[in-house]
Amino acid sequence: METMLSVESLGKSFKDKQVISNISFEVQKGEIMAILGPNGAGKSTTIRNIMGIMYPDEGSIVFQNSNGKDIPRHIIGYLPEERGLYKNVKVMDILLYLAELKDYPLDKAKERALAYLKKFDLEGKEKVSVEELSKGMGQKVQFIASIIHEPELLILDEPFSGLDPVSQELFKDEIRNLADNGTAILLSSHQMNLVEEMADRLFMIHRGQKVIYGTMEDVKTQYANFKCTIHGKNDLYDLERIPEVQRVEQNDNTSILYLSKDVQPTIWLRNLPEDIVIQELAIDRVSLHEIFIDIATDKNLFQEAGEVNA
Repeated sequence: METMLSVESLGKSFKDKQVISNISFEVQKGEIMAILGPNGAGKSTTIRNIMGIMYPDEGSIVFQNSNGKDIPRHIIGYLPEERGLYKNVKVMDILLYLAELKDYPLDKAKERALAYLKKFDLEGKEKVSVEELSKGMGQKVQFIASIIHEPELLILDEPFSGLDPVSQELFKDEIRNLADNGTAILLSSHQMNLVEEMADRLFMIHRGQKVIYGTMEDVKTQYANFKCTIHGKNDLYDLERIPEVQRVEQNDNTSILYLSKDVQPTIWLRNLPEDIVIQELAIDRVSLHEIFIDIATDKNLFQEAGEVNA
């Protein structure tokens, strides 16, 4: 695959505090790459360095064959976490203005703007001022602004924040469509269920350093062990004695059994004690949300074999 963005050994400090250290990853053409981490982990600093809002103390950022201050930002789209459109400007005017800043043809920008407004249920809103829009509508307009110029690299910082489920589906469909048509996408979000559903690869930062880097499949097979959820009234002690069970969490009549790494679920299920009360049973891998919480809280309950690398 063609590498669109390469971040190599990035480091940035503010006064005496090292915010990010030795950050390295790549974003390929047509892939959705998630950059994750708890608040204060260094995600926004990394993104701002890529966008040229600030410059790193160490390392390099290369977009195709351009680097540093020479990166052609007119072919990069950016949806910042902190939304900011001119409130007293009409929707179409702000979209055309932002397209013009990217040196994009205005006639084509208007055509694309009308098509996207229709797609995002904003048809007829082109002459409405931004301040008259709801929060969700405003977010749709800012998303359109980030993609109207057909960027080759799209950076999305918390794109789903504040959206209702229907709007989330619209965004998900469009992000997938963009990736399918070759756009390289760097996605930052705290909504792990959406990231797990959409991302091809992920890069997770904690305290300014890499903790996970790999495909979603890599993370699931190498990091996330299986868990078994049993609905039924069972004694905690009896469940903890089952072979290959590392720990058990119970809430009322629901028990979650976290299993050892490399356990074979079909074999393990056959060997469950006959006296276990099972009204419902489900077995799956630990979710990305649980991995995120595990890392962010320094519990380290799941991982046994070291960090995941691409």
